[in-house]
Amino acid sequence: MKIIFLKDIPKIGKKYEVKEVTDGYGRHIVSKGFAEPATKEVLARVEKKMLTDASQKKVHEELLLKTLENLDGTTVTLRGKANEKGHLFASIHKEEILAELKRSTRLDMHPDYVVLDKPLKELGTFQIPINIANHRAVFTVVVEALT
Repeated sequence: MKIIFLKDIPKIGKKYEVKEVTDGYGRHIVSKGFAEPATKEVLARVEKKMLTDASQKKVHEELLLKTLENLDGTTVTLRGKANEKGHLFASIHKEEILAELKRSTRLDMHPDYVVLDKPLKELGTFQIPINIANHRAVFTVVVEALT
């Protein structure tokens, strides 16, 4: 069965990718809403959506590049429960950092732009780089313990 992925599924397929899978697995993914059967009509519709998504992403990147200079040097503070050694009980991921960044600066950014090798797991100050179309900015994340 040939399907088109509508969402990224780790280790299986990326959004808009066309892939041949077994019938049972294909029906399961389609029933969950992660993919659609690859018919000519669906292929045409998805191709059109891919083009609009690409153009929207380009416009969004251009807007981000304009505000990237303002972001450089910004400080974001996050709080979490930690033990006495300074290790957090729950890691802080890109999405949480971006949510706080959006709340404080009103800048909505896709997680793919943030360069974070692993989640933050301890208290302290961290420099987080952002790469957008060969442009780079760095902002600071301060992780504090909840009191």
